[in-house]
Amino acid sequence: MAIALDHLFICCEPGGPEAQALLDIGLAEGSGNVHPGQGTANRRFFFQDGFLELLWVNDPEQAQSPLTAPTRLWQRWITRKAGSCPFGVAFRPAGNVVDTPPFDTWTYSPGYLPREKQILFAKNTSLHEPELFYMAWPHPQQSAPAQPKDHPNGLLSLLSASVGLPAGTPLSASSIAVQAAGVLRYHAADKYELKLTFTARQAVAFDLSPMLPLVLSATEVAFPTKYANRSQSAAG
Repeated sequence: MAIALDHLFICCEPGGPEAQALLDIGLAEGSGNVHPGQGTANRRFFFQDGFLELLWVNDPEQAQSPLTAPTRLWQRWITRKAGSCPFGVAFRPAGNVVDTPPFDTWTYSPGYLPREKQILFAKNTSLHEPELFYMAWPHPQQSAPAQPKDHPNGLLSLLSASVGLPAGTPLSASSIAVQAAGVLRYHAADKYELKLTFTARQAVAFDLSPMLPLVLSATEVAFPTKYANRSQSAAG
């Protein structure tokens, strides 16, 4: 099961105003997407290996359609302040061979993707865990459109992700499987949070709460920067 972390999403307010917290810590924003038929839109921040997506519902009717409803994107988004985990984690093949993900799946074929590209959603996860899904097609690096990845704060490649869940939150078989496969970690936290680690040109630590439930960090040091070691809330 050779799969890799591809990107993560955080459910946010319409228009993604929370992106300002990412801009304030020295990230360069890439292009956003609208997902016709799915009823969602996003703002994205790209790294040398993976990206971060701020996701919101822009068309409730499409998001609740018979095609999209099983993804629970609407349900997760609309209840993000009422107990649902606001995160989603996407995986891709680690190489050019499309392998089987380590969790049972159901197939989602959204209209905005070519017919040959399918998204495999994990079965039996709860809304108190992140959504898990696998993009079941090869992802050759050279085919990806150019996106800004030279960030002023020095972050380079996305190395790992750990999802913080309130203590006592049970993990589904799918979440246990991805943790056992070493492609995602879980940790106990007071509230939902996402911790991402990177390679970087310098050591940095950014805690973006309360604007975003997100902590970004890297420990490699090459030269100082005005953004380094920022421990206070970027939203403040």
